[in-house]
Amino acid sequence: MRVTRPTTPDNRAAHWNTVYDTKGEDGVSWYQATPAVTLELLDTLRIGHDASVIDLGGGASVVVDHLLARQFTDVSLLDVSKVALDNTKARLGPAAEQVHWLHRDIFDWTPERRYDLWHDRAVFHFLIDEHERDSYLHVLRSGTAPDGKVIIATFDTHGPTHCSGLPVVRYNATELAQIFAPHFHLLDTRSEEHLTPAGLVQPFTWVALTPSPDRSPG
Repeated sequence: MRVTRPTTPDNRAAHWNTVYDTKGEDGVSWYQATPAVTLELLDTLRIGHDASVIDLGGGASVVVDHLLARQFTDVSLLDVSKVALDNTKARLGPAAEQVHWLHRDIFDWTPERRYDLWHDRAVFHFLIDEHERDSYLHVLRSGTAPDGKVIIATFDTHGPTHCSGLPVVRYNATELAQIFAPHFHLLDTRSEEHLTPAGLVQPFTWVALTPSPDRSPG
């Protein structure tokens, strides 16, 4: 079902709260019990357990569970949906105290630190306007350490045109990497055939990036 596209932090929060209230954390199309590509890229990029990690739009995803299981010690989770964050806190139980919780909207957030790893699975493809992508890039640059790594996943060019009622932009790896050039350069790519809880296949494009050596601060 298509819905009116939310364009303010309050409207975005209301939309995603409704999605999680309606479908639950394991009923949303992007749910996966094991974030296989994320874990593979963590190993490929040699992200150490002491790295500062932010999972952007992590919501009720189990990425945080796997990070804690791997004994990562500095994990932040940012999402516009308080429902999603509360569900994840409840799922983690006492381990939730090990996580930095950020109930924020990406367009209404100024990072207070620079992270060694920025992880975004399926937020960026919702940014259909150029000014939104420019704003995201500004926040990304201000929130990434000079030698940090960035992992971003979107729907592939053969993927769905909408998700949770909202339009998305689909990319191949070259197109996605080009969005972040010249400030970030490409390290690696992956393609994923994600099987949704409903049994549908959604092709994803993954890129791993790092800040270009000559980038200017934030």
